Parts: sequence; structure tokens; C-alpha cells
Amino acid sequence: MSFEIKLPLFEGPFDLLLFFIERDELDIYDIPISKITSDFLDYLHHLEKLNVEVASEFILVAATLMRIKAKMLLPRPVLDELGNEIDPREELVRHLLEYKKYKSIIGELAQLEEDRLQKEKRGNILQELKSLASSSNVEAELQDIDLYKLLKVFEKVIKRYEDEQMKPTHTVVQYPYTIEVQKEKILHLLPSQGRLAFEEVISFERNKIAVIYNFLAILDLLQLGLITMQLGEGFNNFWISHKEGEEVTR
Repeated sequence: MSFEIKLPLFEGPFDLLLFFIERDELDIYDIPISKITSDFLDYLHHLEKLNVEVASEFILVAATLMRIKAKMLLPRPVLDELGNEIDPREELVRHLLEYKKYKSIIGELAQLEEDRLQKEKRGNILQELKSLASSSNVEAELQDIDLYKLLKVFEKVIKRYEDEQMKPTHTVVQYPYTIEVQKEKILHLLPSQGRLAFEEVISFERNKIAVIYNFLAILDLLQLGLITMQLGEGFNNFWISHKEGEEVTR
């Protein structure tokens, strides 16, 4: 023998809180936060047992209720700038009153919508049907076209075309450089005995991107301990050479 438990599904967490307040005839301005928190969590636990997904707004309100309950248990009250004690339930009560106010007119709005849908627009139905039939006549439409209307349409088309042409375009260029390839090139350029100036390295490919990749490759070689660096003459110039004891592979 099996039992089936059915729980009412509420539209939102405030709808559930108002149900508890009205059921137990509680004062909305003096909510017994401990009781209403217990009822709220108990409802969520029943939903979980029935494998009903609990919406995030219900979880948020549950956390808010527990936070308010914890604040009310603290022995030291929170005071405002004037020294008056702040009721932790104040913000919750304000939201509940606003929700209750809007909920009270939902039924009236729904009834107004239903009444409006039952009404028909005033007018001569036969005349409207004739008007719709004449508007689908291609020859009747062409009779209303004059040169001014054609020019206005042409102007709009040209303006739309010019706007399309003026839209910015973005082109992605893939540069033929990688740090690994530039490292191999630099090691190949280094003489077995001697040094190489940075100006000579960048002289082979004089563009900004190549200079950046070469510089990053030199920094990587320094970190790996394959080369050494010495300050050179001139502005932003330095010498690089093989580290002593390192073999050159070409």
C-alpha cells in the first residue's frame, strides 16, 4: 500500500510567506521569524523529498530568513545613525507589503484582460473587409504611386547601402612568427666563438612584430641558460653570446 503526498506549488517565495501569515493569522508587521523560518524550510524539505526542483529564489529567501533569525538572536542590537534599534525584519516586511499590494490587483487585471478579449472593435465589418481586399490588389497599389514616393524609396535604399559600406571591418592577420622558431634562428646566427649584437638580429626582419618575437626569444634563451647578455654601445643595444660550456646545434 502506497501513499501519495501532494503539496501546493506556490508562484514564488513571497507567495509562500504570505500563505503562512494568512493561515496562522500573523501580524505582518511583527512576524515571528523563528516560526515562519521553520515552516518555510519544512516546505522546501518536503519538495526535495518529492524530487521537485527548488527554484533559486526560494533558496535565497530561505537564506535571508535564517540570516534575520541569527541577527535577532544576537544580544547586541544594530543601531542606525540616530541611535535607534534597527529591526532585522524591516526590509523583509517592506518587500512582503509591496508584493501583497501588487498581488491584490493581479486578479482585477486578469479579469480586465479577459473582458477586453471578448470585445470586438467598433466599425463596419463589411467596409473593412472591402478595404482589406482592395489593399491586396496590385493594380490599386500601383495607382497610388507617384514620382515623389519612388524618389523617397530610392533615397532610403541608397542611404542604407552607404551605411553598410561605412561599417568598420576587422581583419585578423596571422603573423608567421613563433618564439620557438625565432629561438632556433638566433642560435643559428650566433657564431661558435663570439657575440652578436641585437641590432644585427633585428636587421634581418625590420618590422615591429618580428622585433617583439626576437626579443621574447632572447629572454626565453636567457631563462633556459643557453646564452648570456652583455650591454653594448648605443641606445637599446646589447650583445648576446653562447653560454660557456654549451654546445651549438645547427
